[in-house]
Formats: sequence, structure tokens, C-alpha cells
Amino acid sequence: MKKLLKQIKNKIRYWLINLSTPSNEKISFDTFSLYRAHGSITYRGVLYSKCPFDYVLYQMILREVDPDLVIEIGTNIGGGALYLADLMDISGHGMVHTIDVEKKSDALAANHPRIKLFTDGWENYDLNEAKKYSKILVIDDGSHFAESTLGAMKKFAPLVSVNSYLIVEDGIINALQLSKLFNGGPIKAINDFLPTNQDFIIDRKWCDFFGKNATFNVNGYLKRVK
Repeated sequence: MKKLLKQIKNKIRYWLINLSTPSNEKISFDTFSLYRAHGSITYRGVLYSKCPFDYVLYQMILREVDPDLVIEIGTNIGGGALYLADLMDISGHGMVHTIDVEKKSDALAANHPRIKLFTDGWENYDLNEAKKYSKILVIDDGSHFAESTLGAMKKFAPLVSVNSYLIVEDGIINALQLSKLFNGGPIKAINDFLPTNQDFIIDRKWCDFFGKNATFNVNGYLKRVK
């Protein structure tokens, strides 16, 4: 009850402050406005459709885990792979294996020495490609259909190192009321995956870093703990 009263007081206080704020100084944004804008975000001029919150979180996670290999499912134009590879340049080691079903990545990504492109889909990625790496992080930014996401999670989860992450992107589609289009989407896949994969937990440290699930990867930062 005390927590609820505090929340109500804060909302009233915010409303009163906002009421007295000149119209050109008011702040207004939400999940939908972030979603509209994120599709135009670029990195070094290359399209990198990423929520700005997750953009920041990724560089923190890479610094913490310091992986030898990041496997990214969903290359698109290659902005994400390029961002990760540049961060690895700073740390001085690491590779990105980025997977898609066609080759359309920008030359900056395609020619980066830390990036290796795979264009036969995640189903055809040979897990032996990851054998020589000891610390592995996986990011699923594929089709977002529940069945495909769950399949990718099951395939790549065994590669994820202890204290590293299997990041499942774009669970935000539920909040955007798009889950039916994706047969339940990433959140359904996560909910189906966790009961039989108890080596992983949802890491609230990252999911709630900017506020409760203030991320496009809702409940999607899965940490391998054993």
C-alpha cells in the first residue's frame, strides 16, 4: 500500500509539474514513439535498428563478458555486427559470426576483419564454427516468430558460456499488440524455453536497468548461470 501511495504521489507531482511547463519544453515519449524512431537509427551511417536503451546496454554487456565470439542471428544491413565488431576492436580481441538468409550487408560490415557472414540461415550454421572459442555470447534477432525463435534458442543455448548471455530481441512486440502476427513471438519462446533450460535465468539487472522492462528485449537478457 505504501508503495502504491508513493507511485500515485509521484504521478500527481509529475502531472502538476507538466501542467505548469511551457508547451515547447514538455517531455512526451512512449514505447510507440521509440518504436517509430528506432527503425531509422544508424551506426557509422549503416542502418542499426536498435532501441537506444539496448544500444547502451550492449556495450556494457560486452565489456562485462568480454566474449571471444558473438553469434548474431539476423544481419540485415549489418549495423549491429559492425557495432559489435568495433567494440571488439577496442578490447583487442573477438569475432562476430552474423547469420541471415541473404547477403545484403553494407560493405563496412562485410569487409570488417572481425566479422564473418553466414547467409544460409541459422538452421544451417555449423556449430563446429564456434568450437575454437571459449567465451560465447548469442543474440537472436531473427524472424521473431515463436517457433523459429525457440528453435534458434535450443540450438545455440549450449554454446553460451557460463556468465554470458543468450539475448532474445524484440519481445516488445507484445506491448505493441503485434504478438498474434508472430504466433506469440519472442516472449512465448522464452516462456517455453526456460522451464526445460534451467541453466539460464532472466537477468533483471539488464531488463530493468532503465526501469521495469524498459527495453525492446522484454525478459530477453538470459544469463547462463551454470
